[in-house]
Amino acid sequence: MQQAWFWYALIINVLGFLVCAADKRRARRHQWRISEKTLFVLALLGGALGVLCAMYAFRHKTQKWYFKWGIPLILLAQMALAAWAIWQMHTA
Repeated sequence: MQQAWFWYALIINVLGFLVCAADKRRARRHQWRISEKTLFVLALLGGALGVLCAMYAFRHKTQKWYFKWGIPLILLAQMALAAWAIWQMHTA
């Protein structure tokens, strides 16, 4: 079960990173864009670290306050939830 969570986290974060990279590429080319809602959903589904890394790697959405503050807050919540889940597994 632990291995499944690792693979899920890895895949969703890589996906979040790649989707942000694709959106930035589309922005530069003045093409149809990926919605901000989609980026937030990927972050909420566990991909906040990937989205955050992409934001700063590509300087994408870093000026929008709801990304600048929202994505790190989602990541902190996910880290707290993961820490709590690990603690629960070891105390059970």
